[in-house]
Amino acid sequence: RRLNRRPPVTLLDVFREHVRRRPRWPLILFQEEVYTYEDVDRRSNQAARLLARRLGLEPGQTVAVFLPNHPTYVWTWLALAKLGCPMACLNCNVRGRALQHALAAAGATIVLSSPGE
Repeated sequence: RRLNRRPPVTLLDVFREHVRRRPRWPLILFQEEVYTYEDVDRRSNQAARLLARRLGLEPGQTVAVFLPNHPTYVWTWLALAKLGCPMACLNCNVRGRALQHALAAAGATIVLSSPGE
């Protein structure tokens, strides 16, 4: 039903509504760390500002994300959504030709990765 609305309700819209209604509710439990909706919103806003300033990201610019399973992935995804940048999710276990193919298919102009990747 939400997708049939005009304009459709996105996951970013749903996230923002949760931030508004339940800012201190836990969203992510990673190892011993708990991140609330408010925490994730703040970190994704910081990431969005950083990505826009340092990389000059503009709405519509596709970004390939090559990150491991970590909370950083969540706020990176939200930051890109807030900037209006499509995100090409790359499996961080893929290497060689499969990775080259994924990058080419994504059509991304920027790749974000962790130092270990």
